[in-house]
Amino acid sequence: MGPGYLWPMPYTQEDADLANTFSANTLVGHLDIRFHVDTEGRLTASMPVDQRTHQPMGLLHGGASAALAESLGSVASWLLVDRERQAVVGIEVSANHLKGVRSGRVTATGELLHHGRSTHVWDIRVRDEAGQLVAVCRLTNMVIERR
Repeated sequence: MGPGYLWPMPYTQEDADLANTFSANTLVGHLDIRFHVDTEGRLTASMPVDQRTHQPMGLLHGGASAALAESLGSVASWLLVDRERQAVVGIEVSANHLKGVRSGRVTATGELLHHGRSTHVWDIRVRDEAGQLVAVCRLTNMVIERR
């Protein structure tokens, strides 16, 4: 685990359940992105590699990988703020696509690199079912006051 990895404490399955409920009827739901908590207390998100997430060559679409990474990092930040007063919006996402995937599920895991009052920065790794690195992503979120 890297520094600042779990802030302020590990995520729980209740957090993942809340994220799954909150994400219904959104892009997250349409892509069948599902949130889980691994044995180390890290929030993860997985997504199928199928006709919903393929590009025309039959490979995982880079935009789908970026959507998975942004979904994970945004929800992970959302779970860290005072949700009664604050919301989280992504302001930058970048992705380096390293390996093609044709089927199965990919899983994203993030490391919180910066936990500021107004911004959170995440390093997110997307892996295939064999654990091979598929994409490396960086997400910056802005914490805003709810209206």
